[in-house]
Amino acid sequence: MTSQANVQDARTAPVAAWSVVGAMSPEERAAWRLARITNNLALKKLRIAFELQEDDLVDIFNRAQFRISRPEISALFRAPGHKNYRVCGDQVLRNFLKGLTLRLRA
Repeated sequence: MTSQANVQDARTAPVAAWSVVGAMSPEERAAWRLARITNNLALKKLRIAFELQEDDLVDIFNRAQFRISRPEISALFRAPGHKNYRVCGDQVLRNFLKGLTLRLRA
């Protein structure tokens, strides 16, 4: 019975997610499927996952020998409509991942 209880527990989150998706209108569901993960969103998710503060981000970019100022880092995490929002380019994300790899392997 224990294995069956674990299976039900593992299914709880997906079932809840599909109940939300099932309640969407067809237009909302189409928009949800087409939503893209931008570099800014990927960077934000990595920052949250690794619990990184601004000092950590500066250190990571320095390890990759990529110069970026604190205000530029802050601009990457702003909302897209904000006047100081900056799009995270491929080069910025690539250097962040390179620096993160160097930091985790050290």
